[in-house]
Amino acid sequence: MKKTILPILVLTLVSFGIINTGLTDDERKMATEHLTQTKERLTSTLDGLDEEQLNFKPTAESWSIAECVEHLAIAENMFNGMLKGALKEPANTAMRDSVTMSDEKLIGFISVRDTKVKTPEPFEPMGKFGSHEETLEAFMSKRDEHIEYVKTTEDDLRNHYGKLPFATIDGLQIILFMSGHTERHVLQMEEVIAHEDFPMGEEDDDDN
Repeated sequence: MKKTILPILVLTLVSFGIINTGLTDDERKMATEHLTQTKERLTSTLDGLDEEQLNFKPTAESWSIAECVEHLAIAENMFNGMLKGALKEPANTAMRDSVTMSDEKLIGFISVRDTKVKTPEPFEPMGKFGSHEETLEAFMSKRDEHIEYVKTTEDDLRNHYGKLPFATIDGLQIILFMSGHTERHVLQMEEVIAHEDFPMGEEDDDDN
């Protein structure tokens, strides 16, 4: 009799959502694809740019493409720390109501550049990683860690939370916000490249 009670109890708890099995297959696939796509869009945007192009600034106050990459490398580490901090707290289903933004709305909010946001000082580029190549490698290494984490984790990300200035988000949304943040700054890089004074580059010179 005792042997049959435990499986029935476990099945009942799962049915009522008391036991959480982590991310759904759809959530895992969606987050993995978004992280991968924004990573690939970054590398595609940077492909073939020379040092002059990487360091070009449309205005004295603007960030160069190289500085955008450093900002992304810093942010990737910062968001990693935010996620780890969220996971240190016990999973709390009672806080689900505090998460008011859908995944789609959150990604849309951070990705678009209609609203300018002042970057906090710890996120500002200051040559922290060394050369551009070292900076990009730091970003790529951490991004690959995040992709592998999402593919394999059994953490209950939907019931751990982090706070942004404008909203409470859950653990998976920390990852999605980070990925959308990459998209935001790739768009910024594209704006720099589209500037009328952007250097032609060595490859363009060779074609003339």
